[in-house]
Amino acid sequence: MSGNGKVTRVIRMGTRKSQLARIQTDSVAEKLKELYPDLQLEIVAMSTIGDKILDTALSKIGEKSLFTKELENALERNEVDLVVHSLKDLPTSLPPGFTIGAVLQRENPHDAVVLHPKNAGLTLDGLPEKSVIGTSSLRRAAQLKKRFPQLEFENIRGNLNTRLRKLDEKDDYAAIILAAAGLKRMGWETRISQVLGPEDCMYAVGQGALAIEVRARDRDILEMVSILHHPDTVLRCIAERAFLKQLEGGCSVPVAVYTEMKNSVLYLTGAVYSLDGSDCLKETMQTNIELDNKVPESAEENVHVGITANNISQTALDAAERLGVVLAKILLSKGAKDILTTARQLNDAR
Repeated sequence: MSGNGKVTRVIRMGTRKSQLARIQTDSVAEKLKELYPDLQLEIVAMSTIGDKILDTALSKIGEKSLFTKELENALERNEVDLVVHSLKDLPTSLPPGFTIGAVLQRENPHDAVVLHPKNAGLTLDGLPEKSVIGTSSLRRAAQLKKRFPQLEFENIRGNLNTRLRKLDEKDDYAAIILAAAGLKRMGWETRISQVLGPEDCMYAVGQGALAIEVRARDRDILEMVSILHHPDTVLRCIAERAFLKQLEGGCSVPVAVYTEMKNSVLYLTGAVYSLDGSDCLKETMQTNIELDNKVPESAEENVHVGITANNISQTALDAAERLGVVLAKILLSKGAKDILTTARQLNDAR
């Protein structure tokens, strides 16, 4: 830090190597440069376990930090100063010494249907019976099997480019399901045939939001990135992450959420599913969000499910976290643990 409170050294930003990850990191770099014109940034790209193992379903690899571990190792070794992630890739409990210093304004968090060119103009409802839909997500498959029992769902892996190529160049899939946010960031919005609303498919915790992970002790970096926090997105994602953490869910179980902030009220819908979607527990709750000026007494007190947001009202952050915890406890009291345990066992046995 220089005397005027500016970070003067070169800031190294860690990212995955995929095209989408690079686009996301570049967008964060641009925002930082706008806010801090003198900032020197360097981007360091690396491959993660999730990028290397492409022939196995994500839910089968059984590693919580598939897309984050190598990046966090680099952060720990001081090889990078901050890492840009898709928030949905970050576990609800971060390794000691790390924190999420910024959650940026959320892009559309919903899932999107991308059709094989021969099916142009159709929706999932209009596809022929037994059409095969590609998705690597247990959450998407469980909800869509329940909603569209006439369709079949098969695993598809690879980054966005790879998955679109597999769809277009072969006849294996009638359509694939991808996050709308990724398609929009890649500039491929024209490929979206249908955006799935919450009645068809609720989204993953944190989906559509970018997060910046930093070393918790780096106060200057933490302060520098915290300006990128988008309060509504932070509160929604804290509620979602608290819900998932209380359920002890991860990549290998079908947990879905839907959040909304309207007139200072935060609404959270959370659900757990069996793998085939036949068993489902779903509830909605809400809480008033009061944006007062209460500041945390200690740094530790202000970490909410891995997110540090010193510039957002403590009362609001606490309310959002409590909402997620209480909703999860309600589902657990109704038998959510059994559904998730069975889903995990079935998935492991596949």
